[in-house]
Amino acid sequence: MNIGIIGSGGLGSDVARALAQKGISATISTRRGPASLAPLVAQLGPSIKAGTVQEAAAADIVLIAVRWEDLGQALAPLPAWNGRIVIDGTNPVQFLDPDSPDAKDPSNPLAAYGIKAIDLGGVSSSEVFSQLVPGARVVKALNHLDLNVLAHPEASGGQRVQFYSGDDADAKAQVRKMLDGMGYFAVDLGSLAVGGRLAELPFGSLASTNFVKI
Repeated sequence: MNIGIIGSGGLGSDVARALAQKGISATISTRRGPASLAPLVAQLGPSIKAGTVQEAAAADIVLIAVRWEDLGQALAPLPAWNGRIVIDGTNPVQFLDPDSPDAKDPSNPLAAYGIKAIDLGGVSSSEVFSQLVPGARVVKALNHLDLNVLAHPEASGGQRVQFYSGDDADAKAQVRKMLDGMGYFAVDLGSLAVGGRLAELPFGSLASTNFVKI
């Protein structure tokens, strides 16, 4: 099993950090190119290497860790997925400029957190995401925890719970194996239609829920 990460922001770099702590190999990428990741991979150690987006996308399991508004630009130039496993780590939120009017909009209950929910017209984010990666076996995971704890799967003498969901049993089994290897306690929420909504930020009932199995 080889792992690719597309996106090197908070989510991508923290997942790479959690993998590195267990000596699990992965290729992390950004549209700025591998050279821009040299400081990060030097910090993380030999199990994590920098690659091109195309190299990361060729892995058996590929985590998409880019902002929702950047999905189209990030995924459009990639080759066919051909049944590979793609982890949807995204959430339908817009990150706000703190100086913008949106950041001070009293009608936005999330303005204090620097984000704004993106209206998908009643469609779940995983449904939209799946359309952007035709031919992939999509698993929703690594999207519901605060970034401050994401790189620390083991906490308080136990394992932090990581939710996942999907429609392909084998793909889910492979992602569970990865999550277990990282030190998480993986919990299957069922199908994308059900589990994806439960763990989806900002309004999923399990979003930002930080359980630890002792």
